Amino acid sequence: MIGWAITFLVIALIAAVLGFGGLAGTAVGIAKIIFGVAIVLFVVALVYSMITGRRPPIA
Repeated sequence: MIGWAITFLVIALIAAVLGFGGLAGTAVGIAKIIFGVAIVLFVVALVYSMITGRRPPIA
């Protein structure tokens, strides 16, 4: 999931350099949302592992 956030960040940087401000802003917004979701999932997995004493299943 962090890979997706980095991909959208790179797209935003390239779009900003080429002068596509609207596309760059949209890509940055998407990257922020994906990064936020990844952080929340990480915290949930961390709390789960601390409470249960075992690791969550790997999908």
